Amino acid sequence: MSIALNNSRVAHRMGDIQPFYVMDILARARELEAQGKSIVHMEIGEPDFLTPQPIINAGVKAIATGSMFYTPALGLPALRSAIAGFYRDRYNLDLSPSRIIITPGSSGALLLTMGVLLNPGDQVLMADPGYPCNRHFVRFTEGQAVGVPVDASTGYQLTPELIDQHWTPQTVAVMLASPSNPTGTLIPPETLRAIAELVKSRGGKLIVDEIYHGLVYEGEAATALAISDELFVINSFSKYFGMTGWRLGWLVAPDDYEPVIDKLAQNIFLAPSTPAQYAALAAFTPETREILEDRRQQFKARRDYLLPALRELGFDIPVTPQGAFYLYAGCNKFTDDSFTFARDLLENAGVAITPGLDFGSHLPSRHVRFAYTTSLDNLKIGVNRLKQLNLGR
Repeated sequence: MSIALNNSRVAHRMGDIQPFYVMDILARARELEAQGKSIVHMEIGEPDFLTPQPIINAGVKAIATGSMFYTPALGLPALRSAIAGFYRDRYNLDLSPSRIIITPGSSGALLLTMGVLLNPGDQVLMADPGYPCNRHFVRFTEGQAVGVPVDASTGYQLTPELIDQHWTPQTVAVMLASPSNPTGTLIPPETLRAIAELVKSRGGKLIVDEIYHGLVYEGEAATALAISDELFVINSFSKYFGMTGWRLGWLVAPDDYEPVIDKLAQNIFLAPSTPAQYAALAAFTPETREILEDRRQQFKARRDYLLPALRELGFDIPVTPQGAFYLYAGCNKFTDDSFTFARDLLENAGVAITPGLDFGSHLPSRHVRFAYTTSLDNLKIGVNRLKQLNLGR
């Protein structure tokens, strides 16, 4: 069945795939800036740092050689080996490069994963709130995304108990994110192991989003790959490595899925961007890692400023996020309409944030997300502007 739009034929699935509400906020913010108004951007989850110079240099050098032909669909062999080396150095994990698939951003990894796992009607359990594209990729492949309501009591993460309660005969997979978007929380290693064992016992597959690994501020996040060889892990060069516009990510899959993933990748996108892959080879050098560690410390300083500042203003943030660069804040002291609230903050204070409506159906009107992807000075300006509004008074 399809739906009609302006006399055009549109697939019925498009009625279930929603745009980002934050894009309305961003568009209005750009309009205000064009009028000469100052806007503090805390709405978009894109690091404000430029791509590290060694990565840029590697990309320019590769382009200058003129060897910009297709790579294999699974990615440049040298990059797959470099990522395996990264897992060895960071996690002390011996990972075969054959399990690593280079993709056009983590979105490409999500599409491949859902494409090889789901039949029409198959269900995937995931936390609500969560990153909206996860459920939309499930819908695109004719599966059913089942959002499981989570709150501060579980660190905004799924638990074995919640998965057990929501598992049905149609459930074939569980998707986790650690650190998560929008809450920035981690799944404890013992919980992650228990979830993996439960999902395996039910005959399902576990998918873990680790794209914010590297941006963890207390200790080190453990990769789910250390628990099992039978799960899928999605990662990206966008967040920690600062390569958003290069559109490059990767997927680590069980060995026996390599042939079907290769076949699907050939047909969907043929190969990831060749210049981006050569540039990414420099992401793992000591010079680049030093830059990235300095940036991680800057993100931590931003979190450590913004978190108490927002709590003092009256936002409810019951769990300190251990990673990523987001604060998921309860705004019910001020409003029961997070979109209108976000729009009003933009118009009246010049502060752009994301309404909770983008992240699911569990109390979205009572939450907003702040992204500390702008400088500490800008964050201080934004907080001062919010103070001047006398929120809730």
